[in-house]
This record gives sequence, C-alpha cells and structure tokens, in this order.
Amino acid sequence: MTAPVPEFPADFLWGVSASAFQIEGSLTADGRGPSSWDAFTGEPGRVKDGSHAGVATDHYRRYREDVALMAGLGVGAYRFSVSWSRVLPDGHGRVNEKGLDFYDRLVDELCASGIAPAPTLFHWDTPLALEKNGGWLDRDTAERFAAYASVVAERLADRVPLWITINEPAEVTLLGYGLGEHAPGRRLVFDALPAAHHQLLAHGLGVQALRAAGARQIGIAASHSPIWTAGDTDEDRSAAELYDLLTNRLFADPVLTGAYPDEGLASLLPGPVAEDLKTISAPLDWYGVNYYNPMLVGAPRPAAGGSSFGGIEIPSDLPFAVRQIEGPERTDFGWPVVPDGMRELLAGLRERYGDRLPPLYITENGCSYDDGPDPETGRVDDTRRIAYHDGHVRALHRAMAEGADVRGYFIWSILDNFEWAEGYRQRFGLVHVDYETLARTPKASYAWYRDLIKSGR
Repeated sequence: MTAPVPEFPADFLWGVSASAFQIEGSLTADGRGPSSWDAFTGEPGRVKDGSHAGVATDHYRRYREDVALMAGLGVGAYRFSVSWSRVLPDGHGRVNEKGLDFYDRLVDELCASGIAPAPTLFHWDTPLALEKNGGWLDRDTAERFAAYASVVAERLADRVPLWITINEPAEVTLLGYGLGEHAPGRRLVFDALPAAHHQLLAHGLGVQALRAAGARQIGIAASHSPIWTAGDTDEDRSAAELYDLLTNRLFADPVLTGAYPDEGLASLLPGPVAEDLKTISAPLDWYGVNYYNPMLVGAPRPAAGGSSFGGIEIPSDLPFAVRQIEGPERTDFGWPVVPDGMRELLAGLRERYGDRLPPLYITENGCSYDDGPDPETGRVDDTRRIAYHDGHVRALHRAMAEGADVRGYFIWSILDNFEWAEGYRQRFGLVHVDYETLARTPKASYAWYRDLIKSGR
C-alpha cells in the first residue's frame, strides 16, 4: 500500500489518452482512405508480431463502452486523435462526411459523460495519397494539414475546449523518415530534416486555421527527455548535446522562441525558413510534454557497432550512440523507469525557455507491462504500473512545487492497443483488451487512478 499522493490543485485536469490508428479499427467502414501506417503494416517484416490494425480494439464501434470506462474513472478529459484520412480520404479535397460524423458522435458522447474532448489532429497516420507525393518531405503537406484542421474545427469547435495540432513530430522525423523503423519506412538519416520543418510549419498553419474556426486552448504534444551524458570526454559531451538538439531543441525552440537552435542546421532546411518561423512560433495557450524516460548518450564506439534503444537500432555511423541506463527497473519495452526524470525535464524547460514557456500539460506518460487476467479471479493485478504512475505523479508534484506551471496529466493509455511497429506485444492500457474477444477488463491500475482522482489528490 502506497502513501497518499500529495494534494494537487482543485482544477488540475486528470485525463487519459489514445490515438486513432491504434484503437479505432474499421479502417474502411465509412469511406476512410488508407494512411501511411496502413501501407507500412502491409509490408512483411515491418511489424514485429506480423499483426495489423484492421480491428485494433474496435473503438470505432465500441466507443460508447470505452467512454463509459472513462466516466467510471472520473477523468476530466480524453485525449484522442482524429484520423486525417477518415475525414479527408485523399488528404485534401473531398470531405468524407460519414467519417466526420464518427467524431461528432464521439464528442457528443464525451460531453454527455462530463468528459472534455481533447482531439489531436495528427498522430502519425499521414493520408497515403499525400505520403505518395512526398509526405512530410513535401511543403504542400503542411498546407493540406491546415485545410484539414479547418474542416475538423468547423464541425467540432463548439464543443471542444482543448486542441492539439501535432503529436511527437520528433518521432515521425527520426523513426519514420530518418531510421525507417516507423511509417513511411524511409532511411534518410539527416536528409529527413525537411520532415521536421514541414511538421512544424503545419503546426503553425494549423494554429491559424483553428483560431479562425473559433477553436480555443490550442497546443502541441512534443516528446521530451532529459539527455544524460555517457562518459566525461569532450566527444561524449558533444554527442549528447547533438542528440539533445535533434530530439528536443529542434522541435521546441522554433515553437517557443521563433528560431532554430543552430544557424547551420537552419540552413539545411527548405523554403523561406525565416518567414516560416513567424508562423511556427504563433503564440500557444499551452505546451504539451510527452515524457517516458531519460536518454543516456555518448560518442559512438566503432568497434562496438551500433547502439539500440527499445528495440530500435541506431546506426553505428551516426555521431552519437544511445547507451543503456543501468540501475533502474525496466518496463517490458526495456525503457528505464526514472520518475524524477520528469521533474528534471520540467525544470530544464523552465530554465531554457523562461517566460516564453506557456502553461504545460503532461500529454503522455505511461508504461508497458504484459499483465493479463488471473485465470481464476479474472483480476489484472498490474502492480508495476501502479508503482510507475504513483512515482511519476509524485515527481510531477515535486516539479510543480519547484515552480513548474503544469495544468494536467494524461495517462497513456486508456486501453491496450496496437503499439505501432511492436504490434500487440506491448500493453500500455489501464484497461486490458483480449484481442481475440475484444473484451475489456479494467486493471488494478484503473482502480488506483479512479481512487486518486476521486480523492481530490
């Protein structure tokens, strides 16, 4: 039994998260077009367990059941994503009204249950028609995104109090275009940088489009990690600084300061960068932070070959290498459990950006543990997940006591789901999903989070 969690502000927002491709299924039910992830999962060897998201957790047809589970938790908000290709099958042009109707129904169900809808407009699933034309390497995709944002906001803005433009542009750039581990599976390494710029431009144009349609409280969900240096040589420090620049500052600096962190880097990016930065840095109402763990980075050691993290191989010819953090427990994904890394990260953001940093939300925080129902009782006793979230909530409270202006915390995720290139091997949910029957079973962590919210702490 854990000690009571310290008290949070009365208006602190407790929420849960999910994304369209990972849970919806019904990929062609209403005229939805294919996405980059549909194509990627159709290529042999791309998904580690050989699965696909054709059904996923069947949220498209079971959304009322899932909203009822959220209402049982007592959460104040649900962060979901809108499938771009369900709304615009070709990524632009003709609007698929049936697809838009689904999100209309979902938002109505959430509102009726007292849960604030918090949609993310892009969570990695680029419409395939746009991907074939270059995807995020093509500037036109940013313009298409803005038009899509307008379509969604014109339908939903009257009931949505919290908007997210883009989720984790760093992962799309690095894993999708740089290393080829995620859709679209390109291995461009540093030639992937235009994908970063165009996603940031899409964010800025999306903010403009959302505001024009009457949307309020707009932010972005960016992944961030404290970067720890492996070793004490100048080469190790330079490697860690470069990794920090490519994974943290490359995405936060343009949004929060209106400049790229390095002039040489900016010169590699396409288009009228100086003008684009004025759009990218449009003032935000809040800034979203997705935190999972710190990263330990040092200089590469050619004799040792490449490095890896979470099953993703880092090529040996890059100017940095990711090392294992020794000591902490690990999730089933192999990620180190370092709750105080969240406090360290938030303190670092405050130090780096000062008064340019708007209020924050923790838009993702979660862990993968493959705990299933007990064969006799049916109970899912995921005590490791409880310990993980308990530790991170306490670390968050410490960060807020030190001055971090954090307004809410979203657990990833409400349901076990299709975990991208891992398939169904990794389970992040507060609710267990039997992928044969699709039965939902709230885990012990669901009860822990329900009681945390109910206690007012």
